[in-house]
Amino acid sequence: MPFAVGLTGGIGSGKSTVAELFAQLGAGVVDTDEIAHALTGPGQAPVHEIARRFGPRYVTAAGALDRARMRKLAFEDARAKKDLESILHPLIRREAERRVARSTAPYVIVVVPLLFESGAYKTLVRRVLVVDSDQEARIERVRRRNNLPREEILAIIASQVGQAEHLRRADDLIRNDGNVAALEPQVAALHRKYLDLAAES
Repeated sequence: MPFAVGLTGGIGSGKSTVAELFAQLGAGVVDTDEIAHALTGPGQAPVHEIARRFGPRYVTAAGALDRARMRKLAFEDARAKKDLESILHPLIRREAERRVARSTAPYVIVVVPLLFESGAYKTLVRRVLVVDSDQEARIERVRRRNNLPREEILAIIASQVGQAEHLRRADDLIRNDGNVAALEPQVAALHRKYLDLAAES
C-alpha cells in the first residue's frame, strides 16, 4: 500500500486547492467528496437505498441524490444524519482504499473533510495534514462557491470538529490566509518531506 497522508480541515479552508498543488508536484490524490458524488449520482445503488430509507423526495428526477434536501435533513435530524452516514461512509472508505492501493504515485493525499469525525481512516493514512484558515475567509469562500447563506455556513462549521481540535491532532499544518502563491512553498516543503517518508516506509 502506498504511503498515504490524510488531508483535512474545516469547510472552506482550501483543501481542494492544496490537493491540486500536491497533484501538480506528482502526488496521487484521492478525494472522498468526489467518491461520494460518484456514489450518489443517477442510478447508483446507494441512491436506491437512500430512497428506500428516507423516501423518494430525496432523489432528483434524474435519479441522483438531492443533496440540498438531504443536507437540510441531516442538519435538522441527527438520527437521519447517522443513517445516511451508515449507508455511504463504508462504501466511500472502501473505494478510497482501492484507489490508494492502485496508485503508482510516490505517495497519496487522501482528502477527507470529516477525517476526525468519521474515525474510519486511521489504518489507511500514516499522517494527517490540516489546512487551517481564518473563519471569515472560510465563510466567504463557501458563500462564493456554494451560494449558501451565512447562517447555514455557520451551522456547518459548528457541526464539524473545531479549529483547536484540528490543530491539536495535526501532524502537519498548512496556513491558508492568502492566495495560492502563499500556499505553494508550504506544499513544496511538505512534498519533499512526504517523498522522504514514503521512501523510508
